Amino acid sequence: MDAQGRGRADNIDPADQWVLNPSTGEYELRLSPSAPQSSVPGPRRPNARDSRDSGASGGAARGRGDAAAGGTREMRQVRGAEVPGPRRRRGAEPEPPPGRRNRRPVKKKSKAKKILAWTAGGTAFVLVAVGTAGYLYLKHLEGNVTTTDVGDAAKDGFSKDDAFNILIIGTDKRTGKGNEGYGDKNSVGHADTNILLHVAKDRTNATALSIPRDLIVNVPDCETTQADGSKKIIAGTDGVRFNTSLGQEGRDPGCTMRTVKEVTGIEPDHFMMVDFNAVKTLTTAVGGVDVCLKHAVKDKDSHLDLPAGQSKIAGEQALAFVRTRHSWGNQGDLDRIKVQQQFMASLMRKMSSSDTLTSPTKLVKLAEAATKALTVDKGIGSVSTLKDVALELKKVPPKNISFLTVPVVDNPADGVVHKTVIVNPNTAPQVFDAIKNDVSFTEVKKKQKAAKDAAAARLKGSKSAPSEVRVRVLNGGAEAGSAQETLNWLQTDEGVLKSENAGNAPAELSRTTLEYAPDQAPQARELAALMGLPGSALKPGKSVTNSQGLPAMTLTLGKDFKGAGVSLTAPSKAPDVDGKSTADKVQCAS
Repeated sequence: MDAQGRGRADNIDPADQWVLNPSTGEYELRLSPSAPQSSVPGPRRPNARDSRDSGASGGAARGRGDAAAGGTREMRQVRGAEVPGPRRRRGAEPEPPPGRRNRRPVKKKSKAKKILAWTAGGTAFVLVAVGTAGYLYLKHLEGNVTTTDVGDAAKDGFSKDDAFNILIIGTDKRTGKGNEGYGDKNSVGHADTNILLHVAKDRTNATALSIPRDLIVNVPDCETTQADGSKKIIAGTDGVRFNTSLGQEGRDPGCTMRTVKEVTGIEPDHFMMVDFNAVKTLTTAVGGVDVCLKHAVKDKDSHLDLPAGQSKIAGEQALAFVRTRHSWGNQGDLDRIKVQQQFMASLMRKMSSSDTLTSPTKLVKLAEAATKALTVDKGIGSVSTLKDVALELKKVPPKNISFLTVPVVDNPADGVVHKTVIVNPNTAPQVFDAIKNDVSFTEVKKKQKAAKDAAAARLKGSKSAPSEVRVRVLNGGAEAGSAQETLNWLQTDEGVLKSENAGNAPAELSRTTLEYAPDQAPQARELAALMGLPGSALKPGKSVTNSQGLPAMTLTLGKDFKGAGVSLTAPSKAPDVDGKSTADKVQCAS
């Protein structure tokens, strides 16, 4: 029976229905409104009920009371009213019958003990209820998430111990209520907005690399899973816009992931895909996102209408903000990307703010909105895994989350400024290498390098002349012909004439290695400097005999080999990138 069922909820002892009398400070038994109340009664007087209770039927009744209340309770009479006597613990001595000498006095529970007992019981109930509800709610959220099988384009699971790359894809498909007037009415859902999010292994930094939709790329062949579970290979196409890597010819997000690897050399581990509704629901769930404009905007295409300065946007306005193109900069996609990055940074700040994290209502709305908005690969398709991804990203300080765009130049084949673009061959490779090698684009404290790298640094002493370097080159997993290509480069460009092609290695290696004997250290220093070998590639050991019968080092080209003359040393500092911003900075769109 709850407090309302008992009458007044204040100061009621739920166990025995005693009420605290504020005048006396004592508990009094609460009777019906027509019956008088008494203070804690004295010795019991025998009555007919007592004698009946002593029989078989009374024992049965007490047995039922034991099962319900955890102890026996005799009935006693207080000023003419039959009321339950004090309960005793299971297994305790029964109360002596009436009239027996030295009978045990009735002990009253202290207020503190009663409160403690019922608080503990109530807490246990709440924990069970919340735990059950939490489990059921997680299962509910699980049903919100849509997964797509992209085969080996994505990893099978998520590791909390490694660096990871997630490709975030925003499509222009007009799915969802109220989106009929947006985007290309005939679009099959192209990759309209694309961000490759790299999170460093030590979680000190992250890089969000925007890939322009109008970037001209070669889309590779890709295997897709059909509705009936069968596999179909979609033929690749060369010289097309990046956004056609999704939707066109039935391509799925796995095709976009493969295209990213083709263009950047960076392999996405997973993907998250959202449509127009995601922007509307997420911004509404957090109560709006703050944006800043350098000038007022009234865009007839997107219907964005905002004054200069600070504004809070959500829902349709937020979608209009990220879709607007003709009101920013040169009215092209590159300037819209900058505005979208500013919006993403503001959304990140709002989602991680105390205003959001301390509001159960907002958190529930956010969980619902996020799970309903996402389509992901099977490797991160569970709510628990998505939670792990979010928690790992949350470890990165906003000041060390960098937003940048793939360095590009206008496509010379167009003859039109900013119509389409191509990767800038002079600056983009350094950006891609920095991300692949887990190098931060912000200043962060780095741990000391591994012992092998420290040892490699000590090899900067006196070198041997290139003409004195004797090395046999083997292919241990690099592309076919790499050993000969390297030999030609060493002899022709670097003057390492005592080098020779030794064919294929006995086994493939993931990393390039250079094995040398102690007395060949000067030669190892020279070759490491010429080839840009990292300290981890140097392997002190023994020499081999070359075709002239002289001792030589062994250079085995592993799967990480990039080509003759291309350094394998990870950059120690990321290159400067035009337009770079960080998630902690408030910027105004212009």
